[in-house]
Parts: sequence; structure tokens; C-alpha cells
Amino acid sequence: MFKSGFIGIIGSPNVGKSTLLNFIIGEKIAITTRKPQTTRNRITGIKNIENGQFIFVDTPGIHKGTSSLNEYMVATAISTLSDSDLILLLIDAAKKFDQPDLNDRYILGSLENVAVPVFLVINKVDLVQKEMLLPLIDMWKDFYSFSEIIPLSAATGFNVDTLLGKIRDTLPEGPPYFPEDLMTDMTERFLAQEIIREKITLLSHQEIPYSTAVTVDTFKEIAEKNLVRIQATITVAKNSQKGILIGKRGEMLKRIGTRARLEMEKFFGTRIYLELFVRVSKDWTEDSHMMSELGYKIK
Repeated sequence: MFKSGFIGIIGSPNVGKSTLLNFIIGEKIAITTRKPQTTRNRITGIKNIENGQFIFVDTPGIHKGTSSLNEYMVATAISTLSDSDLILLLIDAAKKFDQPDLNDRYILGSLENVAVPVFLVINKVDLVQKEMLLPLIDMWKDFYSFSEIIPLSAATGFNVDTLLGKIRDTLPEGPPYFPEDLMTDMTERFLAQEIIREKITLLSHQEIPYSTAVTVDTFKEIAEKNLVRIQATITVAKNSQKGILIGKRGEMLKRIGTRARLEMEKFFGTRIYLELFVRVSKDWTEDSHMMSELGYKIK
């Protein structure tokens, strides 16, 4: 009996959705940082097992935000609910709360009309004492009738096999949707721009990671040289942000480019020649037309 289906991974920002996806797939296909709202688009990861194929869809953190970019991210995450055969709601076991917060309540409200099974996945259990888990589980049971409640650690892999077993038990019979050797349907251009954006997020501070978009303008493979030539543009919302990203004598942009190039070479298995450019598009996170040009368009 072959089982397959689409599994939506949802939750508040910074609960470990991308870390869980990367651990399950066994490769880094979604960028991860300690900063919230790192994921902006739906990221697909494909897990092939014997007699089964799981298609995981990582989503932006669901949160109450006011900018057009925030609204896009939340709408992208919520749209996954109607496209999934199973939903994983991740929460952070290490977060101190007596009740679900505003973001969690919004998510729970969005699940009211969902017809597919929903698992509550309690992540980061390696950071808390075991006796804290039962009260947490009891509290969440009062808010929603989850099909399964599974504590795990995406960082260490603890109990992830249990999650995968429960997923296989729950998914319907179906065909493989993708070739067996495929781990994501994201394009190489998209993966390259996400790697660049991750390095910007890790190396910059304050509002810059949230005001930055990356577009890959050229992605040219030169087979005879075992080389890929990539040109990418970093768009920021203010002139001051451009100056910070370039840095004194171009040092910051050089650091971003070097880190991105090294990770791309490892991921793509080839030499990379990377050129980065920075431009200003004033307040682009509030401009729906500009957002669409940069790839943030609600389908």
C-alpha cells in the first residue's frame, strides 16, 4: 500500500518549522536563523520512504503584522490549510505561557473549518524539563481536538521518527507526486536567492533583514568550467540600509557574498561566481506592485 500526501507545517514565527523540514529531508532546503519571520514563501520538501512519499510544505510564521509584506506572508501560510492532507501545528515548548498567545489563537481560529487531521507538534523539548510537558499538552487539548500530540526536538531529531510513523498511518493511499530522486520542487534560482537572504539576515541587524529582498538576475551554468555564474540584486527600502549592507569599502557586501558563495558551492556541488548589487526601492514592503515584482505575489 503506497501512501502519499501534502503536509502543511504551520505555526508562529521562530518555532522551528524550517529546522524540522531540513532534518526530515536530510538537506538544508529552507533557510534558518534565530530571527523571526525568516521564511517568506512556501518551501516544499519531499521525503521518500518505502511505499510512501511525504510532501512537506514549510510556511511563513503566522503573526499579526501591519505591513503589506507581513500580510503576504500570513496569507501564504493560511492558504496552505486548504491544500494539505495533514497539518502540523508547531509550538515552542520552551516558550513561557499559560495560554496560547494572540498568534496561536489566530492560528487555532483558522483551523476551525479545516477538514483534515491536525497534529500538535511540541518542538524544542530538549530545552525544557519533562514535567513541564504534561501541563502544556493538557492546556492545548482544551483549545482544539488534535489527531495526535507529539513532543520532539527538530534540532536533535528526538522523536522525529515517531512523527513520521504517525504521518504514514494518517495519510491516504495515493501515487508518488514527484520523482524519487527529488527532494524539493524549488528552482535553483530560488534556492540561491534564499541562501543570499539568509546570510544577510545573519550578518545584519535591526530592521534590515525585514526590509531586504533578493532577486537572482542571471543563473548561468558553464559546464566546461564546472562553474555557475550568478548575478543577484539585493533590494532595500532606504538609502541608509544600502550603505549599511555595502559597508565601509564594501566589506559587508563582500562578507555576505563570500558566505553565500561557499554555501552554494557545497549545495550545488560546483564552483560559483557570485556578483551582488544593492538597490533602493523606497518602502517596497508597503508597495504591492513592487512586492509582486520581487516575487511576493499572493496567488
